[in-house]
Amino acid sequence: MDEFLSGFELLSAVDVHDSGLLPDGFTDKFDVYSYRNALRILSTSCRAEFEEVIEALEGFSIRTDDIVVGGGNKSKIAKGVEGIFHPLGWRETRVSADLLITRTVHIDPNKRGKSAPTEKTHALIKNAVDGHKIDFVKGRVAFDMEWNSKDQTFDRDLYAMRSFYETNIISAGILLTRGESLVPVFSELKARAPDRIKTSKFGASTTWMRKLTPRLDAGRAGGCPILALGIRPALITDYEQWLDEHPRQQEATSILSDEGDADDED
Repeated sequence: MDEFLSGFELLSAVDVHDSGLLPDGFTDKFDVYSYRNALRILSTSCRAEFEEVIEALEGFSIRTDDIVVGGGNKSKIAKGVEGIFHPLGWRETRVSADLLITRTVHIDPNKRGKSAPTEKTHALIKNAVDGHKIDFVKGRVAFDMEWNSKDQTFDRDLYAMRSFYETNIISAGILLTRGESLVPVFSELKARAPDRIKTSKFGASTTWMRKLTPRLDAGRAGGCPILALGIRPALITDYEQWLDEHPRQQEATSILSDEGDADDED
């Protein structure tokens, strides 16, 4: 089968990464995956909003205790993102719409053109687009963050961005989540604070990049251009110091072996 498939052209919506569209050092802090020309669209058609997002993220940082402590339904990290974007005018936005359908029937099969007799009927589908919400929207750009929710939350986010795009509200969306390189970091934190990082926290079935990109590859966002950003360890400002102050209490094992539920922290 593999030999048979090797003869076909591989089609993908992911773009060849153009690092020239991002400031120096940005990819040290974030993994970058651009789908359907999202990076180019954002940097040209939505330049002001895009530069605002990039500048805000460049100034964003995480402390180790922000990860360990958590925060119930909204972690300190999620609150930190809100504290950056809300003062800049990014607002939670919900879109809903009814669909009006016009059916035109040509009465006389022998006549065509503008003068041909027709009969029109109308129908209405209520809530054809029903209440999809995105946490941060400004201009024609949508931004959302998923730190530690159930991975199915990505389906909701991508469907929402797709709905906003198909109703011509946005030109592109940006999704921020945990990058794959944080896995060994979390495994080490769990070994040093097992009473504070419970078994299910940051497991394989939560929101992180390895759960997002397959959904984007499968086209869950429809035609909406998506820029997926993954948080890297360089964003944690005091990690080495925290390790020095917290010796291991147990052997470090991969946190991906834990398949429990997330804490539903945004």
